[in-house]
Amino acid sequence: QVQLVESGGGLVQPGGSLRLSCAASEGTFGSYTMGWFRQAPGKEREWVVGMTWSGGTAYNVESVKGRFTISRDNAKSTVYLHMNNLKPEDTAIYYCAIRAASSPSPRSHDYESWGQGTQVTVSE
Repeated sequence: QVQLVESGGGLVQPGGSLRLSCAASEGTFGSYTMGWFRQAPGKEREWVVGMTWSGGTAYNVESVKGRFTISRDNAKSTVYLHMNNLKPEDTAIYYCAIRAASSPSPRSHDYESWGQGTQVTVSE
């Protein structure tokens, strides 16, 4: 089973930026579809964005379009979430997930492995 390790979360002021990283242990990372989810306090986990092995992207959360960008480096088995112009409502635990399929899915149970999560807090 692929193991995922996330990093890059932290405390940032509104309008600031962060880059989250998710490193996979599996050497065949390049054939997987990746997804980023987030879970805010008291809310259900929601799918934010996904990327196919070939670089196709899909964004679920309207509020992050134009501010968040997903990218991947298959040579490093790593996927990134670049977050700009952060807002307090972006505060959540962010999770990366992986699925052995050709397209992203908004459903958590469609993903085979998950990272441990990284906290992002946007506050003055």
